Amino acid sequence: MKTLVAGVGYVGTTTALLLAELGWKVLGFDTDNSKISALSNGTLPFYEPGLDTLLRTHLSNANICFLVDPVQAIRESQVVFICVGTPSLEDGSSDMRYIRSVAEMIGNHMQEYKLIVMKSTVPVGTQKQVVQWISEAQISSIPFDVVSNPEFLREGSAVYDAFHPDRIVIGSDSDAAAQQVKMIYRDIDSPYVVTKPATAEMIKYAANAFLAAKISYMNELARLCDQIDVSISDIAVGIGYDPRIGKSFLQAGIGYGGSCFPKDVKSLLHIAKEHDTNLSLLQQVVHINETQYQYFIEQMVRRLGGLDGKIIAVLGLSFKPGTDDLREAPSLKMISHLLQSEAAIQVHDPVAALPEQLLHKNIVQFESIMDTVRQADAVVICTEWPEYASASWSDLIQLMRNAAVFDGRNVLDGEQMKAWGYDYYGIGNG
Repeated sequence: MKTLVAGVGYVGTTTALLLAELGWKVLGFDTDNSKISALSNGTLPFYEPGLDTLLRTHLSNANICFLVDPVQAIRESQVVFICVGTPSLEDGSSDMRYIRSVAEMIGNHMQEYKLIVMKSTVPVGTQKQVVQWISEAQISSIPFDVVSNPEFLREGSAVYDAFHPDRIVIGSDSDAAAQQVKMIYRDIDSPYVVTKPATAEMIKYAANAFLAAKISYMNELARLCDQIDVSISDIAVGIGYDPRIGKSFLQAGIGYGGSCFPKDVKSLLHIAKEHDTNLSLLQQVVHINETQYQYFIEQMVRRLGGLDGKIIAVLGLSFKPGTDDLREAPSLKMISHLLQSEAAIQVHDPVAALPEQLLHKNIVQFESIMDTVRQADAVVICTEWPEYASASWSDLIQLMRNAAVFDGRNVLDGEQMKAWGYDYYGIGNG
């Protein structure tokens, strides 16, 4: 059985290599010629630990190939995984043009039954819309099924998550189609949640919105902890042992980012608005996240007596460690604010590079932490890369003009930093 993965971005490439590792023959399709060329040559167009090894392995054993011909892609496959992007529009809704394009491509070129599996994160009700788009594009009536199968991959841990999922969600109107999807994943040990398509679509949004809410809750609570000399880090430990709460996503910081949480929460709010429902809790989640970096900058301004003319070393660009993804990264918002305040910025990240829109005469990216902090008036940690936690801070202090460290991820030992002579400020640590 040949399986087609339509859209070979982050989710699509990971899905394609998972399927290849499970023993299926996989075709990867995309309209981006440069992306297809890079993947065909064994080069990932993004950073994801371990995925490059899988890519080279399955290229060499011919379990996977990449192409740009839609006719060949559709006609040679029996199963189609839709993994294209659904970026946010200005009103918070999801841009469905790529989903529709793939649906119409399937309808135009299919000559036999197809099982279509929706991996993309899509608004509730999309499965029905995809069925309609495919049907309208067909030259003659050919049977097919569309199943919702949302992904729950974490950037930086995608390979592990793909092979060790917490659950596999299958939304289908057809028991036979649901069983066929189960068969595709037969070698994966995971609980299954089999439900209706709209429910499966909602599960994805509900999961990401809940995790975003946990982050914003801790960030808002951290603001109070700063005022009453209480450690939010200790609070996280104390409540994390409660199994009803759990230890994950309790770390206070400068806010969440990435391709999922910001987009999915806003999309869910847009869906609610369309149905005249007020999700006030999630509105506040977004507000807290959008103002958290501003709260942190206010602390910096107060401690430094202003930012004009200061040299600020920013450690970390990506929205989280283990990825080079800069989408909605809080670091970029912070850097933009620092530039407006006439600060000079020195940047470091182990894998991510400054985006073109932030290239400026007052900002330079260095390859080493030592060069980044040299002559700095303050260091700001925006991403919790392990390199920053393990850096030789006892020596780095000698390179700085002013030993102020603003730990936006609470990754350092504050007491130890103070013992070394730093003015150390975390988030929510009093």
